[in-house]
Amino acid sequence: MRNVVAAEWSKAWTGRAWWSLALIGVFLGFLASTGYVAQADESIARGQETIEAVTDQVVRSWFMLLLFSALFGAVFVTKEYNSGAIARSVLLSGGRRRLLGAKLLVGTGMGVVFALLATALAAASPEVFLSTTEHRPVWTGETTLTLVGVFVVTVLGAPWGVLLGWIIRNQTASVAVLLGLTLFVDEALLRLLPAVGKFTMTIAMSSVYRDGKPELLSVPLALAVIGVWLAVVGFAARKMFLTRDVV
Repeated sequence: MRNVVAAEWSKAWTGRAWWSLALIGVFLGFLASTGYVAQADESIARGQETIEAVTDQVVRSWFMLLLFSALFGAVFVTKEYNSGAIARSVLLSGGRRRLLGAKLLVGTGMGVVFALLATALAAASPEVFLSTTEHRPVWTGETTLTLVGVFVVTVLGAPWGVLLGWIIRNQTASVAVLLGLTLFVDEALLRLLPAVGKFTMTIAMSSVYRDGKPELLSVPLALAVIGVWLAVVGFAARKMFLTRDVV
């Protein structure tokens, strides 16, 4: 199994998928952070927000790397179907179960890489961006919890993408499903049916990085919901990969 994991780890770093997705995520995080800071003077002057809240918002804006962590996980699996290499990977790995486990382990490891990047930038952003204003960041316990939440959801985004990739198989479709769920479907459900929407994967993750909406689940319950989603999708991915034709 060690050799299979090493081979998959090498594949993860091959090509431009990991760095191009990370770069897009960093760019969007930069835009969001600077956007919050640009509004800081006006919102604080009006009494709408405190400098503590602005600091939290700047840190929280880096949660979006979870989407790119998930996209990498999906691409990591589906690119083998697109290239037709999946059958060879199964043979060289010694079986479907070994390949499935190795992909999930390595995909999660890359999620940690994305999470470390997100956390480092989130921690540095308040000091860097607020230095352009008359305000100084105020780091509180809530800020620390937000930073931890950003790390956790970015890590968990990767296995979510990997498992969806095993189910869907097609790269374009996997990317479209992840984007649709994250940006549209889950948010729409929260607005239209909050009692249902708060149990979706994306919204449960927003509880973990402390988005602050009153209808969100508590963090422990949100983590349990995320675990259930991963378990259900993991069961489906394993079942389908072991029983369907490889190609």
